[in-house]
Amino acid sequence: MTSRTNDAITRAASRAGALKSHLRAKVDRQGEVPLTVVAPAADDPPRGGVVVVQDARGITPYLVSVCDRLADAGWLAVAPHLYHRLGLDEVDPADGWPQAVPTMNRLTGAELDVDVDAALAHLDVAGFDTSQQAIIGFCMGGTVALHTATRHPLPAAVSFYGGGVSTPYWPGVPALVEAAPALRGPWLGLYGEQDELITTEEIAALRAAAGRSGQPVELVSYPQAGHAFHSDDRETIYRPAAAADAWTRTLAFLDERVRPR
Repeated sequence: MTSRTNDAITRAASRAGALKSHLRAKVDRQGEVPLTVVAPAADDPPRGGVVVVQDARGITPYLVSVCDRLADAGWLAVAPHLYHRLGLDEVDPADGWPQAVPTMNRLTGAELDVDVDAALAHLDVAGFDTSQQAIIGFCMGGTVALHTATRHPLPAAVSFYGGGVSTPYWPGVPALVEAAPALRGPWLGLYGEQDELITTEEIAALRAAAGRSGQPVELVSYPQAGHAFHSDDRETIYRPAAAADAWTRTLAFLDERVRPR
């Protein structure tokens, strides 16, 4: 496998807000699945575990920095490398989004389930039972997060602008409006109303579908934000106010829903 994850961690460490000296980061494996793991300091035991699911670009410095922020808040963050079967950790940064979409489209639901379940198994081995586990995803990872929350009774799942709302992305992963009524635990959705990939009508339909699950759910939409508004490595689409509010809501949601260790 061609791996650039250690390089990604190094690049992330050089960015403002990236890996801090008191956090611990490594690349581990659960079976055949590579995992980027970022933990609080050894003398600061994690309060719970969070699976972090990549956007379409892969395990980028941005994604590692999200794991860092979670660890800094006291969580053990585990990010499965969803492109490992393709010999990649991330698409070539020089190609960016145009290459990310066809790479994302090569995945299948069965593969995604195996990889996310490997990350959850890592949390099991780390001593966290299901009540102490959560999942967060961005872009396609937001889709995976909701899908996973229909397969496992997790106490918290968060989707940042997860697509495939009306039309499925992959075989084996239903459209989110079809999946959401089957949520097995609390879910928080965070979407931008200016998203060119997800219409406001789809956002409303997803909000209604999630509400039919009978679970505690909330979908927050930001009028001045578009797709990937949390990606602070992409200046043209990053929206600081929406990103800050969404992150504050995410941490509060985890604090409220995930049972402390």
